[in-house]
Amino acid sequence: MARADELDGNSYHTLSTTADAIEAEHPLSATLMRRAMIEDSLDGAKSKRYRHAARHLEECQSCDAAIEDHGDAPTHAEFVTALKEKHPRKHGFWRLTNQ
Repeated sequence: MARADELDGNSYHTLSTTADAIEAEHPLSATLMRRAMIEDSLDGAKSKRYRHAARHLEECQSCDAAIEDHGDAPTHAEFVTALKEKHPRKHGFWRLTNQ
């Protein structure tokens, strides 16, 4: 948690596997890993990854109810709002989400 801002969202395989493994016990940590991958895909306009990023966003949404304390991290709704503000023209991504 203390180093969440250092997560390399381009490390897709490692982060995805780890997030899946820890989700039940550490939903916030899993969410932050998935958010790093989402942001890397959108910031880098990696359109081939949008399908995965949309799935990660849905997984973040499903984890949100299990998170008791977000600490300094934004809630899921706040994260989605920030994504929409930063990436309003990533239509290929937004069409794949239910957000």
